[in-house]
Amino acid sequence: MGLRTVCFAAALFAAAADAQGPGQPAPAAYPDARRGPQYDSYHGVSVADPYRWMEDIDSPETRTWVQAEAAMSSAYLAAIPGRGRIEERLRRLWNYGRWSAPDKHGSNWFYTHNDGLQNQSLLFTTTDPDAASRVLLDPNGLSQDGTVAFKGAGYSDDGRLMAYALSEAGSDWEIWRVRDVASGQDLPDEIRWAKNTAAHWRKDGSGFYYSGYEPPKSEAQGSDAPGSDALKAVNQYQKLYFHTLGTPQAQDQLIYARRDDGDWFVDGNVTDDGHYLIITASHGDDVRNTLLVQDLTAADAPIRPVIAEPTANYTFVGSLGSTLYLQTDAGAPRYRIVAVDLAAPDPVHLRTVVGESPDTLDSATLVGHQLIVQYLKDAHSAVRRFSPTGKPLGEVRLPGIGTVFGFAGHADDTVTYFGYASFTTPTSIFRMNLQTGAIRPWRAPQLDGFDPRQYRTTQVFFAGKDGTRVPMFVTARAGIKLDGTNPTILYGYGGFNIPEQPFFSPAVAAWLEMGGVYAVATLRGGSEYGRAWHEAGMKTRKQNVFDDFIAAAEYLIARKWTNPRRLAIRGASNGGLLVGAVLEQRPDLFAAAVAQVGVMDMLRFREFTVGKGWESDYGSVDDPQEFRALLAYSPYHNVRSGVDYPATLILTGDHDDRVFPAHSFKFAAAMQNADAHGRPILIRIDLRAGHGAGKPLGKQIDETADIYAFIRKSMGIEN
Repeated sequence: MGLRTVCFAAALFAAAADAQGPGQPAPAAYPDARRGPQYDSYHGVSVADPYRWMEDIDSPETRTWVQAEAAMSSAYLAAIPGRGRIEERLRRLWNYGRWSAPDKHGSNWFYTHNDGLQNQSLLFTTTDPDAASRVLLDPNGLSQDGTVAFKGAGYSDDGRLMAYALSEAGSDWEIWRVRDVASGQDLPDEIRWAKNTAAHWRKDGSGFYYSGYEPPKSEAQGSDAPGSDALKAVNQYQKLYFHTLGTPQAQDQLIYARRDDGDWFVDGNVTDDGHYLIITASHGDDVRNTLLVQDLTAADAPIRPVIAEPTANYTFVGSLGSTLYLQTDAGAPRYRIVAVDLAAPDPVHLRTVVGESPDTLDSATLVGHQLIVQYLKDAHSAVRRFSPTGKPLGEVRLPGIGTVFGFAGHADDTVTYFGYASFTTPTSIFRMNLQTGAIRPWRAPQLDGFDPRQYRTTQVFFAGKDGTRVPMFVTARAGIKLDGTNPTILYGYGGFNIPEQPFFSPAVAAWLEMGGVYAVATLRGGSEYGRAWHEAGMKTRKQNVFDDFIAAAEYLIARKWTNPRRLAIRGASNGGLLVGAVLEQRPDLFAAAVAQVGVMDMLRFREFTVGKGWESDYGSVDDPQEFRALLAYSPYHNVRSGVDYPATLILTGDHDDRVFPAHSFKFAAAMQNADAHGRPILIRIDLRAGHGAGKPLGKQIDETADIYAFIRKSMGIEN
């Protein structure tokens, strides 16, 4: 079917949907998608892959299909009554000031700020956070559509130089440059083919460490942006380099690499006093890692292992003299902080400084000669302070059930800043005196017409399929009637040791204003309750995550928050996989499903970009038992004809080089083929967009308006 024909069909599709009435099935005229003859054999099992050709995302056939799908989805979504009002309200809600927590280097402080509707936040610098500041970097002027994003920065010890990263069109590939802070001018230095890295300077400011890759095949070193091969190619053999200021990247010194296996990720950090280089390496996304040290004060000092084997997680927190402080789950599934003396004859000896507690130790910083430790207390934040010897110094009082971030700084600092947010409270920034513990507000934004006091977040607990106690946050208007009719969005993730904590988003605020309920299930697979909670949602136990999400939906229905005709599920990335699997396993529970940038082909995810690293969480098709588990829930492979699927909106970006967009292409084609005349199954393909990081605000608002309009129409709400 040609593009012009599809556009006409899309218009009829949208008109027919409106004519049939709210929430009714729409006659679908989906673009043609050829079913190929591809079969693969795994451990004697033959598995069909009829849309393998879509993995060539730049082929004429794929591009024709993509353009047709985009045109159809755009026409359908634009025609939904009330979509314009939703977009306008989102724009007003998003128009408020947002700040990051200031971070000090030398005599300069640095923070980001967005005054409201800027596509990208600006980077500011000042010598006093309470005084005037100036713009150091404005990425909004680097592209007309706002798709060049500031990804992060590393500052020299004296705060005079900044290495900073930019990415284009949502790609994970970064270009690093160096800027003189005083003049605001860039130096000639430029680093390409970096990904998943930070920049850590030597104490003398002579250069910085970073992690990078060899350029993907067929990519030119001087190209302005990654081409299609870079968006697809497998990323292997990440290396740690040192870049000497004023020299070309080709002369960068290779510091460390694992040559035995291409799936190791490596990272480097420099201690606050500049004495040691701390190197960590993990196999794929496995949380377990090795830890090595190099003495930077001695010429040609060897790199020596402190933790030689990846038997547990060891996260560098900070150092005082020759003592390293590490966060680890070695002997403590909910984590503890240990000290390692590099000057001792046996530096591998771990001395407990902050012991394991019932709450999961989430992260820690060493600042102002104290440890500031953030905990997950039933998935929301608690913060406690300790001396370097482990003596309790008190708890940081927080405004309520929410999430904190920040507490960055150096050993001799006297103040630090942190942010706090909840589902109904936008991120506020606070200043803490490290000597007295006193806290005062620094920035507290206000939203246009949104009153947080009108809404309540309740944490509930429900039983999973196997009886496991699972928490969930439910946010709604205060005094809402539990009559089973409330439009509800259930969100989840459940993987990679990543916690789901309270957060604020203008998008959630808009949903609450529309009378909606917003529920976030804290599924197994995350880090909320430590190592056991994570491992209970990994590999052959991944089905536990889906069962938890289904149980969350059943709880909301049983407690009359909502009913299946008013319940939508939503998730992104690993959460997109979650939505894809659950909508197939329990299509009867949901009116709508929104799967964003999801991992949908569980047999081939390792073939693209950094996917091989995900085997640590998902398992490998090379293992017969793990293959069977993957095949049992893989969304692409479990689409069935004759099933009344919920209205489904699949979203991806054409520059997604983390979860390759062919995952979503293949899943959408399979769903449309199996359920060609049921409720709408659409794929929304965002141009010049990636996995989500750095997405311009304009695109975020447009996308959210489409999602809410689609969900409300699927629930029969058209006003």
